Parts: sequence; C-alpha cells; structure tokens
Amino acid sequence: MTYKRWTIQEILDVTTQFLRDKGIESPRLCAEVLLAYQLKKSRVELYLKFDQPLSSLEIAGYRSLIKRRLKREPVQYITGHQEFWSLDFLVSPAVLIPRPETEVLVEEAIKIKKSNLLSDSSHPKILDLGTGSGAIAITLAKEIESATIWASDISFDALTVARDNAKHHNLNSRIKFYQGDLWQPFSNSSITFDMIISNPPYIPTTAFQTLPPEVRHFEPRIALDGHENGMHFIKRIIEESGTYLKPGGWLLIEMDPDQTERALYLLDSTQSFSYKERFMDYQKKYRLVKAQKSNG
Repeated sequence: MTYKRWTIQEILDVTTQFLRDKGIESPRLCAEVLLAYQLKKSRVELYLKFDQPLSSLEIAGYRSLIKRRLKREPVQYITGHQEFWSLDFLVSPAVLIPRPETEVLVEEAIKIKKSNLLSDSSHPKILDLGTGSGAIAITLAKEIESATIWASDISFDALTVARDNAKHHNLNSRIKFYQGDLWQPFSNSSITFDMIISNPPYIPTTAFQTLPPEVRHFEPRIALDGHENGMHFIKRIIEESGTYLKPGGWLLIEMDPDQTERALYLLDSTQSFSYKERFMDYQKKYRLVKAQKSNG
C-alpha cells in the first residue's frame, strides 16, 4: 500500500474545508496557525513551501491539534500564544485570552502620558488591576519606559503566567506583582498611583451560558463573571479607586458597551472625579470609561 505524501498546500486546503463544514470560525486562519505550530514555522514560511511533503508523524501531530479545535478549544490555548499590541504573549487556561479591543485601554493610557496629564509624568506609578496574562502591564512597561508598573490578580495561576510573560519580554525588574482581591494587596499601604487601569470581569452571570463554547468551557470564569448585572467589580473599582489615586490621577476601565452609561453615573456619584468620558473600541462600540480624580 502506497502512503500518500500530503503537501502543505493540500493539507491546508482539505483542513480548511473540513473546519468550515464543522462550523469553526475563520477556518483557513485556524488551519494555517495550527499547521505552522506543528511544523515550527511561521505562516509566511508555509506559503513559501507550499509543495513540501509532510511526514506521517507531522500529519498525525496536526490531526491531534485539529481534534482539539473541533472540541472548541481556542487556538491560543492549543499553541500557548496570543499576539497583543504586536507582541507575543504566553497564554494558558489560567488567563483570559487578550482581545484586540483591550488595546484601546493601552492607547488611552499612552495618550494621557504623552499629553503630560499625569501628576508625575517623569516617573509615573501605574497599577494594572486584575492583570491576567500581564498583557496590559507589560505593554505599558514597554511603551512608557519611565513608569513603574504594579500588577495584581486574585489568581495565583494567572500571576504565574504574567510573571513568565514579564521574563519573556525582559521586564520582570520593571513590574511588581501582587496577589489578592482587587484592592486587598494595597489596603495596608500608603501607596497611591498616577494611573489605575483595569479590564475586570464584566459578563453578567445570567449571560454566561450564552457565550461561545470557546469562552464558556475554556476561559477562566473568574476572569469573566461580573455577577448579577456584570457591574459588581466595575462598581467596586469606581467607588474605591479614589483612595488609591493621586490627586489628578486617572482611572481607565474596560467594560461592556451597555455598562458605560451606568459607569459614568457611578463616577458622578462618588464625587471624586472632575472629568469623565467614554470611548469606542475598533468596532465603534463604547468600551472604555476613563476619569480623572479631582485635585481638591
């Protein structure tokens, strides 16, 4: 019996159609990313070597990856990597997969710094509250080289991934990691920050079962479930952030578009902030609320 030697192009074409028939989103991209991962090549290299035949071991390994994807395991957890801000981040089921819309948080933080709107623009202190993979903290450490970054999370396993990412980017000396529930790591400290930035859990508990299986079954619920109407952590952050912000300091929070108006109302009710605004993400949906603590 003659063994068919599949080429890269043939296996990609067949797999793409197979994934499409199974209802997998972005089937061609998925096929390419997983084959590149199996072969330890870039996606560009796949195209440069379309006619390269694959060994039986390579085919078997690729099939095992495709089987995992068919069970709706996210590609990022299969490969252990996700790009954010054009940087490579290690990810595992212990952390939320960084999303493109979260880059809006980073953009706004950088704009504040470049506009000299921080109370200490020369050596700002920035807190990433609920850091997860560390994507926000690490990106800000790269983009704002004069800053010292604090990063906290309630999950020990998430902080392990974040620390690995800091080492991966040679930034472990620039970022201080703390474990605890929201403000708990800083409650006995007199430290205050020039900026607090957070992408907290904001999915309402009642909506959790409507999420895609990739999210519902694989991503950590502790990083997603915002309880009741999804505002539990957002409310706590807004109401308690004034204690940890310097006068003139900034608060930036990501949330669901339907939560932004309630967040603005909460900011008003605290009477701690002199300025507030909401911003749209790349899909033209309100996704970010930012506010400046009053100087009084």
